[in-house]
Amino acid sequence: MTATPEFRAGFVCIVGRPNAGKSTLTNALVGQKVAITSGRPQTTRHTVRGIVHRPDGQLILVDTPGLHRPRTLLGERLNELVIGTLAEVDVIAFCMPADQEVGPGDRFIARQLAEARTPVIAIATKADKVAPERLAQHLLDISELGEWADIVPVSATKDYQLDVLIQVLLGHLPESPPLYPDGELTDEPDAVMVAELVREAALEGVRDELPHSLAVVVEEIVEREKPHRDGRRMLDVRVELYVERDSQKAIVIGAKGARLRDVGTKARRGIEALLGAAVYLDLHVRVAKDWQRDPKYLHRLGF
Repeated sequence: MTATPEFRAGFVCIVGRPNAGKSTLTNALVGQKVAITSGRPQTTRHTVRGIVHRPDGQLILVDTPGLHRPRTLLGERLNELVIGTLAEVDVIAFCMPADQEVGPGDRFIARQLAEARTPVIAIATKADKVAPERLAQHLLDISELGEWADIVPVSATKDYQLDVLIQVLLGHLPESPPLYPDGELTDEPDAVMVAELVREAALEGVRDELPHSLAVVVEEIVEREKPHRDGRRMLDVRVELYVERDSQKAIVIGAKGARLRDVGTKARRGIEALLGAAVYLDLHVRVAKDWQRDPKYLHRLGF
């Protein structure tokens, strides 16, 4: 009689400097969008859990904001969030993009991780974007940066070595029954996911000054008594977008409100798919001067 292979389950914290491909990797491993992605650094504001189900194990991925040298109170709070998460997981996945040199930001994170008792897997993300010899040099640079339990090159967009990475991560997890029901992909509340979808749509195609200055709060999600004409549930979703200056408010709204309407259209598609209902999305843009440096505003905006 053959023994049943042991089942492993646990938490994996994905870290890296801003824009290292952490959210894209999280979504690719889960097989569905659970973390917002953007070409802008510092997109992720919350730790989003994505759940990967395999016959022999379950990975709960914690996607964190990028660790960085903080310049604002918000930056300090985001770093605290990451470091607090590191202490509570079974394995750490440290992302370093292959299309960029190992730099001061990576060395800063490597020093933080050197003190961790948790095993660290170094991941060369965006491996499809460089020639094989450049990738080989990048892997060498990574190996010289610290003591890693494993080093794995991957491409989230080309599905390169994702299965290898999953098996490596599972190998570092404890034997455990599944921690989440089969089929569940995230444990984030709907309001957090809705806010992230609105923020992703609002960040698309805007100038560089905006990402740090944009915060999104879902004020309410209310179901109407009367269903949509196609029979689906009908939800009213009211969302506030906060920026720091009047000039930024003008960017978000656009000429005659065109940009905000576009944001609403894009976000609503994702929100309807997420909630499985028809959605009336009501967006308002507010100015909260220098909210990133104001403890009162940071508390109100969920930081």
